[in-house]
Amino acid sequence: MPIFIYNSLKRNDKEPFKPLDPKGKEVKMYVCGPTVYDEPHIGHARSAYIFDVIRRYLIYRGYKVKFVRNVTDVDDKIIDKAQKEFKGEDLNAAVRKVSIKYLDLYHEDLKNLGILEPDVEPKATEYVNNNKMQEFIKQLIDREYAYVSEGDVYFDIKKAKKYGKLSKQTIKEMESGARITLGEKKKDPLDFALWKAAKEGEPSWDSPWGKGRPGWHIECSVMSTDILGDKFDIHGGGLDLIFPHHENEIAQSEGAGKEFASYWIHHGLLTINGQKMAKSLGNFIIIKDVLKKYSADVLKLFYLSVHYSSPVDFSWDKMEEKEKWLTKFITFLAGVKKKEEGKDFRVWTDLKNKISVEKLQNEIEFDINEFHKHMDYDFHTDQAIASLNAIVINCNRILYDIGYTKEYLPVLQKAKQFILKSGKEIFGLNFENKNKLLPIPEKEINNWIVKRNEFKKQGLFKEADKIRKELKGKGIILKDSQDGKTFWDLE
Repeated sequence: MPIFIYNSLKRNDKEPFKPLDPKGKEVKMYVCGPTVYDEPHIGHARSAYIFDVIRRYLIYRGYKVKFVRNVTDVDDKIIDKAQKEFKGEDLNAAVRKVSIKYLDLYHEDLKNLGILEPDVEPKATEYVNNNKMQEFIKQLIDREYAYVSEGDVYFDIKKAKKYGKLSKQTIKEMESGARITLGEKKKDPLDFALWKAAKEGEPSWDSPWGKGRPGWHIECSVMSTDILGDKFDIHGGGLDLIFPHHENEIAQSEGAGKEFASYWIHHGLLTINGQKMAKSLGNFIIIKDVLKKYSADVLKLFYLSVHYSSPVDFSWDKMEEKEKWLTKFITFLAGVKKKEEGKDFRVWTDLKNKISVEKLQNEIEFDINEFHKHMDYDFHTDQAIASLNAIVINCNRILYDIGYTKEYLPVLQKAKQFILKSGKEIFGLNFENKNKLLPIPEKEINNWIVKRNEFKKQGLFKEADKIRKELKGKGIILKDSQDGKTFWDLE
């Protein structure tokens, strides 16, 4: 079955993915990376993780993926931060310090999250130093898609006949909100800067139009086509980049005679308790602060719980919920492992409704097929995770609810192996919870069960029920079997 992708460029139903590679084996993928001027937050992590999962799934499906993620290491925000953090120092040196500092933090956080490194990570400054930015801009000027104005270079939007095809806006609609700000010397409010004339003290490079630095939009066009070719398969980024950034990328790339990206994938944005994340609102959450409380797997399950194109709202309550998801997976994997080792593990003895091995096998096969179907249909991780959860629920009927015999072990092992393989290879899950596997230690749970059983023997049922309710409040459910044994599970 082919993979189907929602292509933001066409805005129609999902279309089958057909790589440009004649053999259909190699996929070239470019993703907009960070502007390194501050500590990375959980919105940055979501973006990086979404494309990590897409990349991993393509590899899982047998493709060879060349993955490029750029770094913007010179920019107005970086310059502003350098002036604040290194006040009084040489601004060029300060900008380098800021970009290096925050790129290192970005790399560290992604490593802690277990996100794969890109095959190539080009930096904006590298492409000004090697003059490839300047050469690309010169092509646009020579082809009369750009013009020089007092040291600045602007893209002439009127020359881009299909401008607006990604954002689905007309020139008239865009013009209604466009303005020429003080200091800009462009012909049309929609024209955008390819090259900015140097300001005193700011980082600058030589060019045929005088000293200056590139505009933001030109970076991705130059770097993506230089590394992946004039036409490549997938370009990714957030919904907030569709206009103007990605729209401008298309215009300037096509203006230079390049076909550019075939498929455009955009992810939804992240909010905090229903509000946009902002330092001024006090809800700016950096990745490190989340990883102090929860494992990387918990944060990943939070991201996986919604489709990549949908917005996602972060809350600590949701993280608690996803930690329980993770614990259920870990508990199941541990349960099968104990069966493999020949150890008892909370086994029920009521076999009245025992299902056959064949029926369980069919249920697991169905869930595995559903998993692949959901991932093939535009990477629906939310439904794919639900399929993994269904596998656990079906297997737990044997592990815990209606009894276990050795004839079920091969089916349980198959389920375990699929969850481990798909979880690790596609979702980058380690199935580890470094903070707390259980709400309270297992030894303490067992002590409470012993005490409850003593109360029941003595006829003190209110006291026994009080323990059951107290454990339920902590997320532990007690189950009593017909032969009088008590077992626990997570709520």
